[in-house]
Amino acid sequence: MSNLLVSRIDERPDFPLLRVALEPGQKVFAEPGAMVTMTSGVKLSAGLRGGIGATIGRAFGGESLIMSTYAATESGEVTFAPPSLGDIQHLRLDGSGTVLVQRGAFLAHGEGVEVSASWQGARGFFSGQGLVMLKASGRGDLFFNSFGAIIPLDVAGDGLIVDTGFIVAFEDTVNYQIRSLPTARAGLFSKLKTFFMGGEAIVCEFSGRGRVWIQARQLGSYLSWVHPYRPVKQRSNDD
Repeated sequence: MSNLLVSRIDERPDFPLLRVALEPGQKVFAEPGAMVTMTSGVKLSAGLRGGIGATIGRAFGGESLIMSTYAATESGEVTFAPPSLGDIQHLRLDGSGTVLVQRGAFLAHGEGVEVSASWQGARGFFSGQGLVMLKASGRGDLFFNSFGAIIPLDVAGDGLIVDTGFIVAFEDTVNYQIRSLPTARAGLFSKLKTFFMGGEAIVCEFSGRGRVWIQARQLGSYLSWVHPYRPVKQRSNDD
C-alpha cells in the first residue's frame, strides 16, 4: 500500500479547506485543532511523535507538543483548516531533499515524512522568525499554510531578496543570510531598532538553486494596520 495521500484543497486562497482521503491502514498527522470533519471510519488519537527531542524541537518551532493522528480503519476522509486567513500548500517530498518551514506554518503530513527542529542560531534571531524552524524530510505528503496567498519563487542566477516577514518555507538547496538594507531613518538608535525589531530594513538574501515559498501578506504589518481600529474600553467617571 502506498503511503502517498489523495488530497485536494477547496475554497482557496482565502479560506482553504484541505480534504484528505484515507484508505484502510493509512494515516495522516496534523496539528491539534486543525481538524474540521472526519468520517466514522477514521480514528483519532493524540500524543508525542518522533521522540522527546523532535517533540521539543517542534515546540520551539512554534508548533504544539502533541500531534494528532488520524488512522483509517475503512475508507474515509478528514478535512483540515489552518488558523490564519491564507492558502495551503501541498508538497510531495521524494526523499531527496529537505524543506524548512517557518514557525506556525505547519498544518499536516502523511506517513513517510518526518518533521523535526532545525536550529537557525543568530540568523533566526535577527530575522525575527525565531531561533528554530521546522525541518520536513522523507518521502510523502507535506501541507503547510500561509497568511495570504502562497507564491512559489525559484532561486537561480542572481539570487533573491525577501523581507523576512513574508517567508513561509524554502528548500535546503538554497543558501541564505540575514542582512539589513540601507535605511533613510536618521540616528544610530533608529537604525539599531530597525535591525533588531524587524521591518523593511531586515531581509533574507537567498542564493544557490531551489524554491522559496512566500506569502502575500505579513502578519506584523496587518496587526499594526488593525490596531487603531480595535475597541477601547472607556473609563467611567467612578474609576
